[in-house]
Amino acid sequence: MKNFKYIAFSLLAVLAMSSCDDFLDKNPDDRAELTTDPETKIPSLLVSAYPSATPILINEMLTDNVTDNGKQYSSTLTMEELYRFKDVTETGNDSPYQLWNKLYQSVAVANQALDAAEKAGNPASLKASIAEAKLIRAYSMFTLANTFCMAYNPEKADEYLGLYYPTHVVTDITEAHERGTLRELYAQINKDIEEALPDVSDNYSAPKYHFNVKAAYAFAARFNLFYMNYQKCVDYADKVLGEIPANVLRKYDAFSLLAGVDDMWNSYINSSQSTNLLILSAYSQASVYCGLFSTSNRFRHNQTICSYETIWAGAPWGQGSSNNTLYFAKICYGSNQGVYVPTLPYMFEYTDKVSGIGYSHTVDVVFTCEETLLCRAEAKTMLHDYDGALADMNDWVKSHCREEEGSLARPTLTAASLNSFYEALDYAPANPEGWRDRSIRKEFHPQGFVVEAGTQENLLQMILHMRRIDGVSHGTRFMDIKRYGISFSHALSGEDAVVFLPGDLRGAVQIPSDVMNAGVTPNPRNAGGNAGSDTSTDDNNE
Repeated sequence: MKNFKYIAFSLLAVLAMSSCDDFLDKNPDDRAELTTDPETKIPSLLVSAYPSATPILINEMLTDNVTDNGKQYSSTLTMEELYRFKDVTETGNDSPYQLWNKLYQSVAVANQALDAAEKAGNPASLKASIAEAKLIRAYSMFTLANTFCMAYNPEKADEYLGLYYPTHVVTDITEAHERGTLRELYAQINKDIEEALPDVSDNYSAPKYHFNVKAAYAFAARFNLFYMNYQKCVDYADKVLGEIPANVLRKYDAFSLLAGVDDMWNSYINSSQSTNLLILSAYSQASVYCGLFSTSNRFRHNQTICSYETIWAGAPWGQGSSNNTLYFAKICYGSNQGVYVPTLPYMFEYTDKVSGIGYSHTVDVVFTCEETLLCRAEAKTMLHDYDGALADMNDWVKSHCREEEGSLARPTLTAASLNSFYEALDYAPANPEGWRDRSIRKEFHPQGFVVEAGTQENLLQMILHMRRIDGVSHGTRFMDIKRYGISFSHALSGEDAVVFLPGDLRGAVQIPSDVMNAGVTPNPRNAGGNAGSDTSTDDNNE
């Protein structure tokens, strides 16, 4: 395997945390006193503030992208507990325990930087660092919210639990026991983003590893999409994509011609790619378990899901691995049990090469121009700007599809063609009996918003399918499942399937047990264990 270019974020002083008290009550970095030479030390500290954990494996195991290959294949306990929507008992790098601690650790470092800047009088020379610290804090809390909270729903935001949002260096740990509401949490995230955007900078030696200007606005676009501020989403995405979005999208024609997995990995995360906006590395084996390695093959994105739900599923651009203009269709690797496109690089950091021990890393591009394009397309669709949405969708098609493949030509999507395509499909049942029941057309039960039947729904069906294709192995699909109230099931060999319903309370991953033991309110669960919190028709398409 070739070496990957990699920016290693400095380790923080505190790496092992065992309780709610621990994750906030220690100095996150005691290497230096920040009050002397803050213009140098605060930017240096913020390098260590970026999260060193990722929610990829957690979220991917909860999606409809994975299924059960059978008991003859192995699985980690964490993967199995997630797949079954059970509380996770392990505390490894890809566990909710580590994600909670590492993200709150990032918040603590950001707060230390902000505290030091305030003590220095918040000089103009530190404006960019203050903005970066607020964006790191907001991003860490947004990631925590997407994992441990329900999807934002303005009708229930005062009912749903939020999370404690530290805005200063915490000395009284009792205040961290109050979770507040989801509305309060999103309002604080929004406040940090809005305060940071005017002062965000590109003045970094390696800007793609920091919240540079485009990464900041891409984050703002995604957040406002989830927050249902659709015009803001469009406005912020405009700043990322420019006048000609095609100029900043990934060139999959060149990507598909690379020699193999290693070259594709290196190309996908390369900071010179205009589409790559923010690149983060985490202590994680997500790229092992969701990638081309045969380790833990029981719960995977397998050939059936690929053929009838994702990359090879019938779509306007083709079907299958050969009769398909989609570039991804011909660059799938793996086996029948695990199909993978090389977009989630794995690397191993040796601490002792002789003994062969060290740390696994997953490198992820957490914000890209193609994802921002689809955020904008969705927002435009919700604003009834169908022509604008279709323009964005066709830019995605041009980036992702060949001009022709055999007798097939790359499609130009129109409202009429999408209406015709989706109305010819049956909705996928929540619990399909076989591959013939599977469909890329999903029933929507939107959480706190309305989707109109016909053109609006059909455009959104296509946009979510595009997002699903791009997000296979990256875990992003689960956010859309939660937002749109999509029902699906996780099949289990020799057992009844586990069904996930609209508004399912298990969409909020349970907080770590040690945090609950410290007095923090746990996420509620329905008594039956397999029911959603609200399956009424009030949230259905209208």
